[in-house]
Amino acid sequence: MFTTFRNAWKVEELRKKLIYTMLVLVVFRLACCMPVPFISSAALTSLLGEGGSLLDIMDMFSGGAFSQATLGALGVQPYINASIIIQLLTVAIPALENLAKEGEEGRRKLTRITRYTGAGFAVALSFGYYWLLRSQGVLSHTDGFSGVFAAIVIVLSFAAGSMFIQWLGEQIDQKGIGNGISLLIFAGIVSRFGSMFSTVRTYFLLGMAGMTKYFFFLPMLAVLALVVIVLIVILNAAERRIPVQYAKRVVGRKMYGGQSSYLPIKVNMSGVMPIIFASALLSIPSTIGTFLPGLNNQTEHPIWYGFFHMFSTSSWFYAALYFILIILFNYFYVGMQYNPIELANNLRNNNGAIPGYRPGKPTSDFIAKVLGKITFTGALFLGVVASLPTIIGMITGMPVSLGGTSLLIVVGVALDTSRSLESYMLMRHHKGFLE
Repeated sequence: MFTTFRNAWKVEELRKKLIYTMLVLVVFRLACCMPVPFISSAALTSLLGEGGSLLDIMDMFSGGAFSQATLGALGVQPYINASIIIQLLTVAIPALENLAKEGEEGRRKLTRITRYTGAGFAVALSFGYYWLLRSQGVLSHTDGFSGVFAAIVIVLSFAAGSMFIQWLGEQIDQKGIGNGISLLIFAGIVSRFGSMFSTVRTYFLLGMAGMTKYFFFLPMLAVLALVVIVLIVILNAAERRIPVQYAKRVVGRKMYGGQSSYLPIKVNMSGVMPIIFASALLSIPSTIGTFLPGLNNQTEHPIWYGFFHMFSTSSWFYAALYFILIILFNYFYVGMQYNPIELANNLRNNNGAIPGYRPGKPTSDFIAKVLGKITFTGALFLGVVASLPTIIGMITGMPVSLGGTSLLIVVGVALDTSRSLESYMLMRHHKGFLE
C-alpha cells in the first residue's frame, strides 16, 4: 500500500489530486475545532466516555468535535442517516427503486434526494443537540430575546457545519481521490489516535508504579490489534468466485460469447453497516439513561439501574446481544443488496450458466446457498472483530480506545483508497499505451 502511494506521488495529476484531498481534510479538521457561539468549551465531556451511547458514536465519527460542541459537531452523521434511510426505502418504494435502475440520471436524482434528506436530518439533530446543551446548563444565554437569538445561531451553526462537511466530501469525490464521506470519517477516527497513545502512556506509568499486570496486558493488546488488522485485510479481499460459462451465439456473420467468467461474492459484503446498525440500536437505552440521570441511581431506582447496566459496554449481556445483532443485521443487509432470483435471471438473459446447474430456479437456489454460507462467515468475522474490544475491556479493566468498528473503517478506507490509486494508474498506463 505504501508503495502504491509512493508511485502515485510521482504522477503529476495524481499528486495534485492527493494534495487537494489532503487540503480538504485539513479544512475539515479546522471546522471540527471552530467553537460555536454561546456555548462553553468541553460542554458534553461529562456525558461521554463510556462508549455505549449514541452520543459516543457521534463523537467517534466527528473526531471528538461532538463532545466539544464545535462547528463540525454533527459531522457526516446526518448524511449517513439519510443514506441508510433512502437505501432502505429504495427496496420498499417502487418509485425510488425505478430511479435506482435508470442509470446515471437516476443515481443523480437519488443523490439529490439524499442530500435534501441529510439537510433535514441536520436541522433536526441540531435542535436536539441544542436542547441537550440547554438541559446541561452550558449555554450563556437562555432567557428572553437573547435566548431566542442564541438558539437560532446555535442551530444554524450546527446545521450549516454539517452541510459544509457534506459538501467537502462531495468535493473529494469530484476532484480528489477516494470516497469523500469515508475519508472524512477516516480523518476523524485517526485524529483520536493522540488520546489513545495518552491512555497507553497512563497504563505504562501505572505498570512502572507497581501494577505489573499492565506490562502483560499492553503487549498483548498490541499483538491482538495487529492480528485483527491482518484479518481485516485478508477478509476484505476474500471472495468466493462462482464459475460462469457463456454460450456461443451468432449475430449476423459474427460469433459472440463462449468465454468463461466468474461471479464474485465477497466475504465481507456489508462492510461496517451491521456494526453501525447494532451499535445504534443498543445505544438507545444508554442514551435514555444519559438524558434521565435520576433513573440511573442504584439506591433510588434499583430496577432501572439494573436495566441500564445490562446495556452498558461493561456487561456480558451487552457483548452477547451485540454479537447476535451483528449477525442478524448482516443477513438483513446482504438480503437487501443481493437477490439470487435476479442474479439467476440476469445470467439467463445474457446466455450465461453455472456449470452443473440448469438456468432458472436451480441456479438461484445454488446462489442462495452460497450466499448463505458466505454471509455466515462474514457475519462471524464482523461479530468477533466488533465484540473483541468490549470483551477485552471487561477482562482487563482497560478501556480499549480503538474499537473494532474504528479498525474496520480505518483499514477499509485505506485499502479502498489504495485500490483507487492503483486503478487510476492502470487506466493512465493503458491510455498512454493506446495514444
